[in-house]
Amino acid sequence: MANPVALSTLCYLEKDGKYLMLHRTVKKNDVNKDKWIGVGGHFEADESPEECLLREVREETGYTLTSWRFRGIVTFVSGDGVTEYMHLFTADGFEGTPVPCDEGQLEWVDIEEVWKLNLWEGDKIFFRLIDENVPFFSLKLEYNGKGGLVSAALNGKPMELFEILNPDGSGTGVVKERGVAHRDGSLHGTVHTWIVRRAAQDKPAPDPETGRWEVLLQKRSAKKDSNPGCYDISSAGHLCVGDEPLEGALRELEEELGLPVQPADLQYVGKHFGSFRAAFHGYPFVDNELSSVYVITCPFSESMLRLQEEEVESVRWMDYEECRRAILAGTLPNCIYADEFDMVGKFLESLSSEAPSGGN
Repeated sequence: MANPVALSTLCYLEKDGKYLMLHRTVKKNDVNKDKWIGVGGHFEADESPEECLLREVREETGYTLTSWRFRGIVTFVSGDGVTEYMHLFTADGFEGTPVPCDEGQLEWVDIEEVWKLNLWEGDKIFFRLIDENVPFFSLKLEYNGKGGLVSAALNGKPMELFEILNPDGSGTGVVKERGVAHRDGSLHGTVHTWIVRRAAQDKPAPDPETGRWEVLLQKRSAKKDSNPGCYDISSAGHLCVGDEPLEGALRELEEELGLPVQPADLQYVGKHFGSFRAAFHGYPFVDNELSSVYVITCPFSESMLRLQEEEVESVRWMDYEECRRAILAGTLPNCIYADEFDMVGKFLESLSSEAPSGGN
């Protein structure tokens, strides 16, 4: 039997860099109890989305809209038997005298401060899409019936969801979409895999005490949402909900480089905490990640690589010490954490010290 279907509107009124937000505090059995949302409500019989929008805004705020924009359709699957199709609007023109709202308190909030309010995790996704002026979109949000976000899809394509971590690396149970996690700086898990080889592999193996290592660097695509065109770790990626670090590392190697690596090929180096704040493509980007770091020493020829075009522009081998000097001097455009690169260097030193010295 199909779930009951509901139709609704939601609108963010904008003025002087602020949104009019409704703090839902009045109704006893309100699914939005204590949440902050825009203004809107359910369709009445035979209403169009615009008719519902105008009526609900007038009833809840006292304002009559004079300029508005239809931003998208949001499909909510509640997880407890209800599916709702919400018609999402923004409005930058209105007139009239404000009135008290019988569903909660209305408050003008700075747009950047809205992120700090008690919002639904799915609301943060469409709030981000609006903020980034994404063209008309269809967003599907699925919840588990207890308020937890379990999946999201934009225009029919799944979106990446991360479990947010505590400082000790344990899970919080909170799930956020990738773009949202990088807007509010939530701590999340990643995997970093460094592919290395002995220099001059076509010659006899160098003496362990003097032998040099080369690292494989990938150049990030110019389309990446962060650090476009920079040199980076051989393979790296986020851990999605339910991922284990090792399986995540194997998946990223296959997707980015086309390498069918076996679990035994990866050597665990340790955990690394990385953090930075910047702006890319005109929007803020905050990264707080806890990375599981791996090293692969088995040789791969470049002919084996199948680069993922939307992620990786090219690859290059570089002497480890030369790369380290370039990272510290800033002469190599990169997004590599110097302390993580040192972790890898110390691990390679340990491999060299363990290598057999040879017979007489």
